[in-house]
Amino acid sequence: MSIKKPTTIKDVAKKAGVSISTVSRVINDSKPVTSEVKQRVLDVIKETGYVPNPLARSLVTKKSQLLGVIVPELTDTFSAEVLNGIEEVSKMYNYDILLANTYSERELEIKSINILRAKQVEAMIIVSWDIDEHTVEVMKNTGIPAIYISKTARDFDIYSVSTQNEPAAKDMTQYLIDKAHKKIALVATSHMQENEVDQRIAGYKVALEKNNMKFDENLVIHCGSSYSDGYDSVKNMLESNIIPDAIFATSDIAAIAAINACFDSGYNVPNDISVAGFNDIKLSKVYRPKLTTVNQPLFDLGAVATRVVIKMINGEEIEEKRVELPYSIIERESVLDRNK
Repeated sequence: MSIKKPTTIKDVAKKAGVSISTVSRVINDSKPVTSEVKQRVLDVIKETGYVPNPLARSLVTKKSQLLGVIVPELTDTFSAEVLNGIEEVSKMYNYDILLANTYSERELEIKSINILRAKQVEAMIIVSWDIDEHTVEVMKNTGIPAIYISKTARDFDIYSVSTQNEPAAKDMTQYLIDKAHKKIALVATSHMQENEVDQRIAGYKVALEKNNMKFDENLVIHCGSSYSDGYDSVKNMLESNIIPDAIFATSDIAAIAAINACFDSGYNVPNDISVAGFNDIKLSKVYRPKLTTVNQPLFDLGAVATRVVIKMINGEEIEEKRVELPYSIIERESVLDRNK
């Protein structure tokens, strides 16, 4: 079976009885043509299924309509929900996205910047757990507009969108204290940059200190970002006879893992041990018991970053270089009010 060759702009021009440059004008809307000729060309394009070459088109319009997006881990729920926001707004402004996954490796992040530059993206959105000076310098040297979605972006003079770590951790810890929890464990996951972990531990400590509660290193668990990391860490804590009356995890995946570890160890959630998370991913709304968590507007992080970077492309005024979106405590079923 022979494979049909794709239709070219030359084929369209021949079938429509016009020049190649006329077809180009119709496609790019660059110069006026008569309505009759325009319709004839559009009819042939529809009939043949011709798809314009985006690279060739960009040479004419000087616009590729492409946004480069770099993420540290494509399968991570944080990245996935941020990507939904990026894609939604990109579509609204007729942009397509080229996606690069770095697996949280610095060399791949630099390589991705250079690859996307070669693909002639008009701007880049970089999601990163840990921004460093070299990456920022490489990005600036491309001359391409860029915005970062990262808590660590505040350390650099760059455009960024983020939420607050320390205040959110403080408020969730305070929420648990207000529900009469006296022994609160903190599960700190390592997918975050060290600075982020420190900020959330700091918020946890501030709330304890404010309520005259002693900080106990034994109640702070450092673990990896996977479900099994969170499960094993909490299971080991309980088997070591360290039994908190509440667990606050710095990700919803770790919180869900903690719930299962509690149940598998013979403890009921929330009657014996309350559990709270961080991020408010979609799974937190459907898991049983439904997870009480810190809502980070993940979709909005992507949406706002995309809108800002498109403003940068168009030379529009940008009011704030650093945008911090609000967080909120979402009350569901996994935390018991022990005052009652």
